[in-house]
Amino acid sequence: MSFVNEKITALQHGLIVSCHVDEEEKETMPDLLAYFVRAAERGGAVGIRIEGVENVRSIRSRTRLPIIGFTQGSYEDGSALITAGMSDVEALFEAGADIVAIDGTKRKRPDGSDGFLFFEQVRKRFKALLWADVATFREGIRAAESGADLVATTLAGYTPGTVARDYHTPDFTLIHELSNALTIPVIAEGRIWNPDHAGHAINLGAHAVVVGSAITRPHIVAQMFSDALKVPRHDG
Repeated sequence: MSFVNEKITALQHGLIVSCHVDEEEKETMPDLLAYFVRAAERGGAVGIRIEGVENVRSIRSRTRLPIIGFTQGSYEDGSALITAGMSDVEALFEAGADIVAIDGTKRKRPDGSDGFLFFEQVRKRFKALLWADVATFREGIRAAESGADLVATTLAGYTPGTVARDYHTPDFTLIHELSNALTIPVIAEGRIWNPDHAGHAINLGAHAVVVGSAITRPHIVAQMFSDALKVPRHDG
């Protein structure tokens, strides 16, 4: 897939909002996902990341922004598995996703298949845009070699070998290293909590920035403020 693609170009130096609604919120506020998408558009977002085939289908009719679709699964240890099977990829594209995000880590999938090999198999079957969620530099390189059109740092800090000490700080080192090493776009995603984080990621070479919880999980943001106010201050 050529880098000169209008959907990829449209994302450049822009904000992609990962719109997520917890099950509890979905039951009490069924239109919350659509509200987040509208808010993202009004705020100048250039793309939307959406979990779930039905959610992608629902939102497709509500926005012209590029949709990065994925499904959420889990490994045996409970860690996140992004887009578990070939049928998920097909269903997401059929539902209207412009780009499908796939787990690009080296971990063995629950069915015993190799994560890298799975990505290569998807690439052979689909000519559409594929986005690899990775956790390490080597995984990013391998994803690019396997035919990814974009590589995102989504899983850095969330896999057994990359557990983060500080979940309030992005993996700027990984963003910088991948941006320098790859000729395909690198997307900064994961633990981006404020505009300074986002701007710094672009300065380090990121093609675009994904922000999720800091925008669509206000209870987490409220908790951060609440926790900060519990710390004794001696400002004079």
